[in-house]
Amino acid sequence: MPPRLHLVVFLAAGLLLTGCSDSTTTARATPRDPAQHAPAPSPVRAEQAAAPTDIPGLGPRTLSRIPAAARQAIVVTGDGADATTGTAQRYIRDATTGWRRLGTPWPTRNALKGWTAHHVQGDLRTPSGVFGLTDAGGHEPNPGTELPYDTGPAFVAHGTNAEGEPLGDAFDYVVAINYNRKPGTTPLDWTRPLGMNRGGGIWFHVDHGGPTQGCVTLPKPRMRELLRWLDKESRPVVVMGDKTTLER
Repeated sequence: MPPRLHLVVFLAAGLLLTGCSDSTTTARATPRDPAQHAPAPSPVRAEQAAAPTDIPGLGPRTLSRIPAAARQAIVVTGDGADATTGTAQRYIRDATTGWRRLGTPWPTRNALKGWTAHHVQGDLRTPSGVFGLTDAGGHEPNPGTELPYDTGPAFVAHGTNAEGEPLGDAFDYVVAINYNRKPGTTPLDWTRPLGMNRGGGIWFHVDHGGPTQGCVTLPKPRMRELLRWLDKESRPVVVMGDKTTLER
């Protein structure tokens, strides 16, 4: 190749290389503030509110039977299906946070043959379930309850308990448990909506030292405390039965 032609080719190649370099430099984006490249922060999610607390030891079926309006509950848990003893624990409900335990458990007694989901007259078992607490009374004057309170000589406890022991002051204080009775009446009302064969007259009353024929008993100081605690505006209920039944 003639020398002049070599020079032309060399100069053309140099221009081409210089052009690639220039175009690359021109195409390169001017560096920006790294903050402009950062992805937009995700909106902070609000903490989800904790689910309202349920009463421990109660299964879904039992919990479903507690009325939504109830803000007081006393849970009586029998030591066994055929046991005559157990405990009572009080709870209060807040619309947002759910149920909260109040105080410590109280000792209870129940019927001679334990618990039943289908109480009948004379079976010597305490009916299990969820029942309203709307009416009270006793031989002694009202200790300070807000429930309607009936008093008088009709509350004198005659006879004996299921084991033959005298009843003594058993009916000094009573709270009617709304099993097979007409709410809003004295505990002495013997109206039986389910029929007389399904029993009735199921009360909280003062402990008399032995099992009952169907009621639930508490020591006398605890009965006074229960009466003073119950608030009719809080729609109180009792949830009661043996431990296995309540867990269902």
